[in-house]
Amino acid sequence: MASTHTRHDQTAKYAWAAGLMVFAAVMLTIAGLIGIFRGIMGIAEDDVFVTTRNYVFQFDLTGWGWVHLILGVVAVIIGIGLFQASTWARVGGVAIAGLIIIANFLSLPYYPVWSVVLIAMSGFIIWALCVARQEDVSEGL
Repeated sequence: MASTHTRHDQTAKYAWAAGLMVFAAVMLTIAGLIGIFRGIMGIAEDDVFVTTRNYVFQFDLTGWGWVHLILGVVAVIIGIGLFQASTWARVGGVAIAGLIIIANFLSLPYYPVWSVVLIAMSGFIIWALCVARQEDVSEGL
């Protein structure tokens, strides 16, 4: 009886860890796609963005577009790698999510709503990648 209960607990733990990894992979891919679209809009200098004066971290809108485009492409690549539960993708996922948080914080005046949404999404991505243990994810997938 005890071994059946323990086996069920282990299976549930593996499923939970695998679910967190898939959650992080999907969210990072979505954040990357949003970053790619924001980057394209910034490079094209679309009228969607608000321009502000006298912002401390003032940067050209085209420059922000390139930053978001590059971060978005890297995030999509890492998101695809997360579906394989590879260690490099987990480390890269935490790093790129951290960079996405910084980039969106610095571009808050240009597009505040999506910046806040992406900051929150990236925080959840970092949490999901850090909570699941590698051996649990490998067993669950």
